[in-house]
Amino acid sequence: MEMILGHYNYWLVIVIMMAGFYTVISHGNLIKKIVGLNIFQVSVFLLYISISNVEGGAVPIIEKGVDLYSNPLPHVLILTAIVVGVATTALGLALVIRIKEAYGTIEEDDIHRQDQSL
Repeated sequence: MEMILGHYNYWLVIVIMMAGFYTVISHGNLIKKIVGLNIFQVSVFLLYISISNVEGGAVPIIEKGVDLYSNPLPHVLILTAIVVGVATTALGLALVIRIKEAYGTIEEDDIHRQDQSL
């Protein structure tokens, strides 16, 4: 039981990840799919940050008496991933706007129906 409660952050990551995944696969609205992808992406960020945590680790600055340092690389990678995620979201929303202009809807089923009738 202590192992389950001791790793609550990983359980939180799983719950958030499945919520994002469910949002992506259950909704036909393209905006809701983008929101679901962003929720999923946040769970991956939390996973990397949770893994990179070092108990008792110090800031990576060389000092006397410090033997254990935290690696800053995962944090830097997450910052980069956040920037890429924002850019991807902006591109996705721009594509949704173009799809809305072309088809008059952002519902997947309606778009497929219109493509089949052509």
